[in-house]
Amino acid sequence: MRVLHRYLGFFLAGIMAVYALSGIVMIFRDTDFLKQETIMEKTLAPGLAGEALGREMRIREFKADREEGDLVFFKGGQYNKATGDAKWTTKQLPAGIEKLTKMHKATSKSPLFFLNIFFGISLLFFVISAFFMFAVKSPMFKKGIYYTIAGIVLTLIMLFV
Repeated sequence: MRVLHRYLGFFLAGIMAVYALSGIVMIFRDTDFLKQETIMEKTLAPGLAGEALGREMRIREFKADREEGDLVFFKGGQYNKATGDAKWTTKQLPAGIEKLTKMHKATSKSPLFFLNIFFGISLLFFVISAFFMFAVKSPMFKKGIYYTIAGIVLTLIMLFV
């Protein structure tokens, strides 16, 4: 068990580092932390309004500020209802970091979901195999149980308080 735990740990060290970094970056996804401004220009279907326009541009909580003739102005851009031309600015993570966060958020539709399942099962193996690293009657095992209980209690407090 120790040998398997050790070599799987070494194998997964790089993946764990990537998940840790992308997880930290994802905490700040509702801010502009590390994001760069990008100018987007796209020709959309003419005559869009409200939610349909926001959906086409992939802008959450889209709200038009004002309209002047065929032009619709909104935070960071404008849309021409007659021609469908839209120009707006977005803030995006740099390409490499964006790929890491997409990997972290992979769903069953993504080819990366196998990596996420493998990683999750491997972490579960680490949890279980840690209890086989020491004899049950040893002081280290008993301390380990206390730390495990403390971790569970802290998690429950953070979830429900």
